[in-house]
Amino acid sequence: MTLKNPLTRLAAWTLTPLAVAGLAIVVPAAAQSSSTLASVQSHLKLTSSMTADFVQTDRNGQRLSGQLTLKRPGKIRFQYQKGVPLLIVGDGSSLTMIDYEVRQVQRWPVKNSPLGALLDPDRDLTKYARVLPTGSNEVLSVEVKDPARPEYGTITMVFVRDAAAPAGLRLRGWVALDSQNNRTRIDLSNQKFNVAVADSAFRWTDPRPTKRGR
Repeated sequence: MTLKNPLTRLAAWTLTPLAVAGLAIVVPAAAQSSSTLASVQSHLKLTSSMTADFVQTDRNGQRLSGQLTLKRPGKIRFQYQKGVPLLIVGDGSSLTMIDYEVRQVQRWPVKNSPLGALLDPDRDLTKYARVLPTGSNEVLSVEVKDPARPEYGTITMVFVRDAAAPAGLRLRGWVALDSQNNRTRIDLSNQKFNVAVADSAFRWTDPRPTKRGR
């Protein structure tokens, strides 16, 4: 499968330039909300690495799949299915999207990405996040955005309670919405926590003719 549809490419881009990431979790009372955010913060601190399968769905319902590799702080890799010439890699400081079809590379600071909260376990979620109701005690939804930079968009992370996962929570996925209302949903499965992940997993090959390899 080649990535002919520009909306599919846009959906992938939505993962990168949005901005300060956040979470939103479900609970009625302020005290409960604070407790929920503390649980999410604890989960992030206790998860040094994660691998998972992902399915990405854009606003038109088009779906792509692939493998996610995460290593805190700051490192992440979205390896898309065969035939999709895109790769998104975070190396600890920058988030880079490589489009091998058009030989284009673009980069943003991780801190300006919607994935910032996910990748930085020391980020204070109380400044950016609010808990959203889900209708289930087993599902936590946390919305994160930077109130000072609305142009960065919003990300909503969803967790489910899982005694076998760090801090009793498992990240099920997230929805990113940019300032142009481009919506991208990521659903995770087969999550594995705190597995050995080599730093070489976050290297990539530069497709531009002036720079070979990285």
